[in-house]
Amino acid sequence: MGSERMSDRALGRATLARQGLLSRSGTPVLEMVEHLCGLQAQAPMPPYFALWARIEKFRPNALSELIENREVVRIVAMRGTVFALSAADALTFRPLIQPILDRDLHTNTQHRAHLEGIDVDALAAVGRDLVRDRPLTQLQMRPLLEERFPGRDGAALAHGVRALVPMVQVPPRGVWGKSGQPALATLESWVGRPLAPGPSLRAMMLRYLAAFGPASARDAQAWSGLTRLGEVLDDLRPQLRVFTGESGTELFDLPDAPRPKADVPAPVRILAPFDNVLLSHADRSRILDDALRKQIFTQNGIIKPAVLVGGRVVGFTSTVAGKDGVVLEVEPLTKIAKSHRSAVEAEGRRLLKFAHPDADNREVRFRVL
Repeated sequence: MGSERMSDRALGRATLARQGLLSRSGTPVLEMVEHLCGLQAQAPMPPYFALWARIEKFRPNALSELIENREVVRIVAMRGTVFALSAADALTFRPLIQPILDRDLHTNTQHRAHLEGIDVDALAAVGRDLVRDRPLTQLQMRPLLEERFPGRDGAALAHGVRALVPMVQVPPRGVWGKSGQPALATLESWVGRPLAPGPSLRAMMLRYLAAFGPASARDAQAWSGLTRLGEVLDDLRPQLRVFTGESGTELFDLPDAPRPKADVPAPVRILAPFDNVLLSHADRSRILDDALRKQIFTQNGIIKPAVLVGGRVVGFTSTVAGKDGVVLEVEPLTKIAKSHRSAVEAEGRRLLKFAHPDADNREVRFRVL
């Protein structure tokens, strides 16, 4: 008997349900961060908007306090980009993605020539020693590393340390309403615990499916940046359900994970910039038409705040603040029905109230399609 087929619409509903985007919940912030396998965070504020879209009555200080209390950390993780992860997940996930960072030392076009032939163990040891007493930015590390490795470029050396040593960006970086350069401390010293001694890719894949499934091996690779995950999912096959997508792709899922019917209503949502729901599948057709992708994903690596209507991306937003107040501009990429426009406007006003509580005037405008 063949595997059960799933439409893109049904896949979209399943993923939105896992992501807390079908209905906001009262899930505690740390629990949500862990369920989502972290929040993409190369910019400081997007994690707050991601949680606002998913948690009822979310307040920024709920995440800020977790960062300041070292329960959530900002660290290079999946895909070699910065994530906000629980301390426990950072200690587990960071060792698993080390192959990505090792590979980057040899493929990074900006730095590889300056790192060729270097003793990576010595570089890692020096990097740990530099931040033993206080966190340092990469800019502060550069001259100190050049002293230890004469003739080498400091920027490349600091990049190498960042790849070789699990390091967190310490507060005030990433704290709502504050700013600061990304000063680095080792993960183990910051949270007071060692890296997980035997992290499991199998466990990581089960976590991924819980947050983003049903998904293919290529999807899992797009989320993590790791390769050969088809072998891991094959090992897990006896304990998973297997579906077939519209394109014929084999999709894996946890047996008891939520899979709502395809006709379940999906409310209007405004996603965070860099929202991970848009970045965690090789095939994004479950919520994003390929024809719209280049308008959401810019050439310089920015992922715009997407607007979801009926479970699909229909446009994006931008915020303009002025002396008279703040305006959320909605850029439709496809026609939005009048009834849906009012729902988008209502959600936009809620977003502005969250992000700009002290603004005298908050307005939502639609650009002409």
